[in-house]
Amino acid sequence: MKTREKILQASLLLFNEEGESHITTVDVANELDISPGNLYYHFKGKEVIIENLYARFDASFSDILQAPLDKALKVEDSWYYLYVVFEEMYNYRFIYQNLTDLLQRYDSIQKRFRRLLNLKYQTASTLLKTLREERILDMDDMAAAVLVDNIVMTVTYWIPYARLRDGKQPAETLIHKGVFQVLSLIAPYLAVGQDEYREFCHNFYRQALAGELLNPGS
Repeated sequence: MKTREKILQASLLLFNEEGESHITTVDVANELDISPGNLYYHFKGKEVIIENLYARFDASFSDILQAPLDKALKVEDSWYYLYVVFEEMYNYRFIYQNLTDLLQRYDSIQKRFRRLLNLKYQTASTLLKTLREERILDMDDMAAAVLVDNIVMTVTYWIPYARLRDGKQPAETLIHKGVFQVLSLIAPYLAVGQDEYREFCHNFYRQALAGELLNPGS
């Protein structure tokens, strides 16, 4: 693995575990046992590292969010899709753990994050539209618009909220609870006859608490 890639991977690990604001380029260099000068040869400061990491996140997460827009998602795959969304955010959780501060310090990232936020909104709208067309949800347009906002807010702020409330819980538990929070927002709008879907939501949460759910990608 090339030194440049090692620097990015070590930075991501340290940012995620310790918080981006607490880590310097010297810390990254020490983690890799290289000189600060060697690191500076590849990245002219921490801000360049962060911009490179964000670019990677933006590209991969945009592809994930775009998928239901390009091809309708099957209803039974909705929970798996939500897991993938939360998992990708968790992999770059340093972005979300101190989001407001990060966006204020990096104007170029703020502009790209706003675009990503709009894409989240479009994706949530499309998923709800599918559930309404399949007659799984019974709601009017106004309720759907409010629900989309609530879903986007939950997805965006779940990781820092869960960490503040419950401390350092296992990654899979945190992710599964995030999925359940979104499912629980949808559950009150389930149409008559959708008891099976409602029971699925309840079982999902019970299993998440018990640690019985496995990573769907494993």
